[in-house]
Amino acid sequence: MGKAKRERVLEDNEAKAVARMLRVSPQKLNLVAASIRGLKVGKAISELQFSRKRISGDVKKALESAIANAENNHDLDVDSLVVAEAFVGKAMVMKRWKPRARGRVGKILKPFSNLTIIVREVEESA
Repeated sequence: MGKAKRERVLEDNEAKAVARMLRVSPQKLNLVAASIRGLKVGKAISELQFSRKRISGDVKKALESAIANAENNHDLDVDSLVVAEAFVGKAMVMKRWKPRARGRVGKILKPFSNLTIIVREVEESA
């Protein structure tokens, strides 16, 4: 009994990690994700290490998780991994209100985002 095993969505030379409910707007998170797209993972980690954006620590954590998934779950070589895809999605938005002058109200939106990172093993071309 039990559920049937689901087919693998990714290819055999890919691994992914998803960071959900990151407390930053998708637009700001996409700026950081765009800075690591297409880079080798070592260079991408150092890029995030020295980034001045607040969310880069969480992106680095998600990238390290994708690398660990590739190494432990899919037996891929860490030295030949590249950030194939890094994309951002919207999550929930907390709505808060701030009293303003003359009985009005100011709407404050506190958005959350989801981040998906896919790493791919590439062969070195000589």
